[in-house]
Amino acid sequence: MARDRPTASASPSRKASPLPLLINIFKELHNDVGMAIPKHGDLTHWAEQGVLLLNASLTVRANEPMSHAKIGWAEFTDAVISKVSALKENVVFLLWGKFAQEKQVLVDATKHLVLKAAHPSPFSADKGFFGCKHFSKANTWLMSNGIDPIDWAL
Repeated sequence: MARDRPTASASPSRKASPLPLLINIFKELHNDVGMAIPKHGDLTHWAEQGVLLLNASLTVRANEPMSHAKIGWAEFTDAVISKVSALKENVVFLLWGKFAQEKQVLVDATKHLVLKAAHPSPFSADKGFFGCKHFSKANTWLMSNGIDPIDWAL
């Protein structure tokens, strides 16, 4: 019987190897800003700087993509995005993939930067995620607004 588990966006420990989606993010970071590709998937350093990675669905049944797409996560993630957009200024929203890009209507683009690309999944990363240079674009925009850039190194 399949068990529910957190999706790939959950940050594993330093002992665990990163999942393929995260490896693709690391590859783009390496090509964009020269970050060394880590052998772990612990994203604590990013979180400490204010980076929030948010999937449309926060859980999924093992080996069944989108299995929890209609159980209420959309309402939660919409609320998170709306609150961040309303209460903060100068946030960079990286909308990767079709589902994320549908959330653009929740973001006030007059006070935030919105960057869109294909999803970093192994099934779609080569359709516009690789080469998007979102990490350097985000840091350039942050610095132009007087905000420290993200230290992407892990």
